[in-house]
Amino acid sequence: MWRGPAGTGVCRETGVPWEWSQEENVLWTAEIPAWGNSTPVVWRDRIFLTTQDDQNDLLLICLSKTDGRTLWSRKVGNDEAPREAPRGRQKFHALNNLASPSPVTDGRFVAAHFGNGDLAVFDMEGSLQWKRNLQADHGPYSIWWGHANSPVIVGDLLISVCIQDSLADLQERPSVSYVAAHDLKTGRPVWFTERMTGAEKEHGDAYTTPLVRAVDGGVEVIVMGAEQLDAYDAATGRQVWVLPGLVGNRVITGPTLEDDVVYSTIGMRGPVFAARIGGSGKLPQERILWQYSSNTPDCPSPVVCEGLLFIAGDNGVAQCLDVANGEMCWRERMGREFKASPITAEGRVYFLDTSGRCTVVEAAREYRPLAVNEIPDRMLASPAVSDGKLFLRGRDRLYCIGREAAP
Repeated sequence: MWRGPAGTGVCRETGVPWEWSQEENVLWTAEIPAWGNSTPVVWRDRIFLTTQDDQNDLLLICLSKTDGRTLWSRKVGNDEAPREAPRGRQKFHALNNLASPSPVTDGRFVAAHFGNGDLAVFDMEGSLQWKRNLQADHGPYSIWWGHANSPVIVGDLLISVCIQDSLADLQERPSVSYVAAHDLKTGRPVWFTERMTGAEKEHGDAYTTPLVRAVDGGVEVIVMGAEQLDAYDAATGRQVWVLPGLVGNRVITGPTLEDDVVYSTIGMRGPVFAARIGGSGKLPQERILWQYSSNTPDCPSPVVCEGLLFIAGDNGVAQCLDVANGEMCWRERMGREFKASPITAEGRVYFLDTSGRCTVVEAAREYRPLAVNEIPDRMLASPAVSDGKLFLRGRDRLYCIGREAAP
């Protein structure tokens, strides 16, 4: 799924390469139709990704992990990504198109979601199981810069979120933000929960993907955006707890989680914060353990490793914070622009910038760079890892990075 099995950007695998170039450790590359910013997701020998081609076809593509050849490609829909629209109708940022939500799979089914609301589930061989459109079901998207939330799978449920401008100042009946669950196999609606936070205009927008957290007796789905952090019972859709008062603009930076602490950003380049979660009902503001306000990210999500929080500012500056108190350990410029979220593997942190330059550093309180790797390509999608191989999505190619066997 988005940001790996736990949605946190933390890789538990071994043998992951940290040095490569166009000539070294690139096991294969595969051409993909047109572009999208969704992360590739992997199940055993298969890679799934979405794209929007030059004819505006919305595609789910299955590739071989062994050599990158296309095993199958399915058209989910066809639609444009409008670049100009009045408030009340979503328009897409120049960096974004309809293929920004990442697919998700559990090894039985693979789900693809697109920014026009198309939501479809296929089996692993590419047979369509069901399809519906969430705009048709629940009303037009009113998010300002193009819907991009990725769905998650919890057991037999596919759970989606929509967090958007309520338009409460423009219309009598506000546009609804929500969390919704469908039966993964059939598409039958299971539950629908409105998520109206009171955030106004662009402050009501969020492009984040939920976190899934196992708790005693069940599973929580944690959602960040529209000036609050909250959790829902995955089986029923009931709100379990809420931390309100996170006042700031729209949220792109997704939350991450370690143990019972969530790390996220309050609004557009607002403070990064740590909050202790759990319990029920309205959580007090004392649950916020610390905040850090200098050079925080707009797009990239944070990642935790070795008791440290690593963040990538959109301006190319990376930072390391102590998770205990939010104090900065180091700050370094690594590139011109970050949009992809950093990941960790084997005590290393990978920072991928938009030019295809990936700086790998040791997950340590002191700045210890290990390698600077470059594959010139436009890269906004976050990296994925499987079986010790790193998958990087460029503008129109997918790169498989691995350790080449000695001759």
